[in-house]
Amino acid sequence: MMDIESCIRKIPDYPKKGILFYDITPLLGNGEAFQQVIDAMYEQTKDLRPTKIVSAEARGFIFGAPLALRFGIGFVPIRKPGKLPSKTVSASYDLEYGSNTLCMHEDALTADDRALIVDDVLATGGTAQAMAKLVEQQGAAVAGFALLLELDALKGREKLGGVPVHSLLHV
Repeated sequence: MMDIESCIRKIPDYPKKGILFYDITPLLGNGEAFQQVIDAMYEQTKDLRPTKIVSAEARGFIFGAPLALRFGIGFVPIRKPGKLPSKTVSASYDLEYGSNTLCMHEDALTADDRALIVDDVLATGGTAQAMAKLVEQQGAAVAGFALLLELDALKGREKLGGVPVHSLLHV
């Protein structure tokens, strides 16, 4: 069993002064570590019985797509405005260093779906909360969240309601 946290590089003052950025590229470059993360995310969330994996670009895709394959279920991409070719629903949110809008195809989920929202980092919770809002706009249920890393001091978990939140690492 590898020490996953040792595979994440910490970059101070990126993308702006005062932010400590957690660079996952060394983890992704290590096949054993990457496989261990996907396996651990699966083990933590399999009892949630998701019917779809939902992830936002770009780093959420890195974990969401292989996790969807592991579950044997569909993957729903959430993208920035203007990047999806069909009709979309959208939700805006604030980041620790700005704001953004996310979009999802309006027919990506049904009321029968249980969406597992997957991302790399939970910081202030804005991105995760916006993804949950998009899932709920389509009448689907948020089964829970699967995350690589949670920045506990920023209390993003508090924005996510009563659904299960599974983070592999806490800093």
